[in-house]
Amino acid sequence: MRPFAHLFRWLSVAALLVAAAGLVAAAVLASPWWWPPALLFLALGGVGTADLVQRRHAVLRNYPVIGHLRFALEAIRPELQQYFVERNFDGRPFDRDVRSIVYERAKGTEAEEPFGTERDVYAAGYEFMVPSMAPKPVPDRQPTVRLGGPDCTRPYDMALLNVSAMSFGSLSANAILALNRGAALGGFAHDTGEGGLSEYHLRHGGDLVWEIGTGYFGCRTAKGDFSPSEFADKAAHDSIKCVSLKLSQGAKPGIGGVLPGDKVSAEIARVREVPEGRTVTSPPYHRTFSTPRELVRFLARMRALAGGKPTGFKLCVGSRRQFLAVCKAMLQEGVTPDFIIVDGAEGGTGAAPLEFADHLGAPLTEGLITVHNALVGCGLRDRIKIGASGKVATGADMVKRMIQGADFTNAARAMMMAVGCIQAQRCHTNTCPVGVATQDPHRARALDVADKSARVHRFQKATVDSALQIMGSMGVQHPGELRPHMLRRRLDPLTVRSYEELYEWLSPGELLAVAPEEWAADWAAADPDCFAV
Repeated sequence: MRPFAHLFRWLSVAALLVAAAGLVAAAVLASPWWWPPALLFLALGGVGTADLVQRRHAVLRNYPVIGHLRFALEAIRPELQQYFVERNFDGRPFDRDVRSIVYERAKGTEAEEPFGTERDVYAAGYEFMVPSMAPKPVPDRQPTVRLGGPDCTRPYDMALLNVSAMSFGSLSANAILALNRGAALGGFAHDTGEGGLSEYHLRHGGDLVWEIGTGYFGCRTAKGDFSPSEFADKAAHDSIKCVSLKLSQGAKPGIGGVLPGDKVSAEIARVREVPEGRTVTSPPYHRTFSTPRELVRFLARMRALAGGKPTGFKLCVGSRRQFLAVCKAMLQEGVTPDFIIVDGAEGGTGAAPLEFADHLGAPLTEGLITVHNALVGCGLRDRIKIGASGKVATGADMVKRMIQGADFTNAARAMMMAVGCIQAQRCHTNTCPVGVATQDPHRARALDVADKSARVHRFQKATVDSALQIMGSMGVQHPGELRPHMLRRRLDPLTVRSYEELYEWLSPGELLAVAPEEWAADWAAADPDCFAV
């Protein structure tokens, strides 16, 4: 049968070509109206012939022409799933309900839910916050969090929700402009990401957290090492309120970032100080330090070079022992960062290897609780503020993260959606359909900066207001009053536990006195002079 099947495929393609020849003859001899079908059959015959002789795709060799339907359907599968298949509450990474609430708040319209929740409140894993019988009024002004420990001479008051790290290069110039202008309108911070400091970050004067990654983009030598003089010059800019050292990020902890060469325009190459048109890969590790003690000393050096501005670092938590080693280094060196941003494994705005995105790093809940408890147990928590980054999109997300140990929150993909992102998941292809994650000037110009910056401002304000309303309903007026017992999780249809019961919460200085049994082995093994796992 196989030889006959192969012969049949060739005969089918030959029939298309014969039909095309006949239609071409009819178009020449009879009427020009035969040209459209003639060209169609000629194209199909050409495609079929190419399918039969190529050796890359077995599907096309076995099913010439019609096999392309499989690739076409696969290409639009995300859109079919998003618009026609998924329910309001089961989409990934963000479900339709969350996307809708972001869009509605960005547009300034009502974000109400009719007829009750669609979620199964008796399903294992369902979480809810505890309302009070004595609610409190919402504060007239949105509270802020002061970043600045004892070694910081220029503290900064951070909003409860800010723009998380997203680089120019990953995002278009218009997207960066919209985010920064929105931050300026709303008085919240905009993290630059590790891709360098561009004029688009500076044009509208929004407050900036300048992030430095392993590539040291924007402050690097010709060999790719950290340049202290260039860092000091740029960190002195008035718009830069804080500087942050990126150790790792949620979507791909332990590997460097990648910017495809087709996104590395002359402008991006200039900002990052790299060759134009060549894929840029950040190394997975820093060259300036190799031990916890050296990390802490480098943070102190960064703060001095930045003129005393708040200095911190970002990480996706992995080994608790390694983080405790950093805490020991802080204690022995007498140096602490002003803030630590915990990125959850569920975070990630750009592209990452599937295995890393799915299987590496601690989710934000475990990461936050680990960092908060470690700092409390070492007696350092009052000197260091904690930021939470990883799928923060609603007021409820904010309150949950602050209950789990955060002082403030950052949002990346939600801010992208406020700018117009439709979760097409083409961030790494340079073909973003709405001009957010692309360097194609024709696509990017569709993003109107004035309109989208207003949307960013409205989204941030409405989301923080929502968080404050939730806190008021819980009987508190400030994030510092939130406690673990205020958040509950259903373990099964009959069992509910509070976070106070589910996790161990250390008391101030407990690790320095007698480490509890669950922490004792990691605390004893933590070495400030080695990142031992």
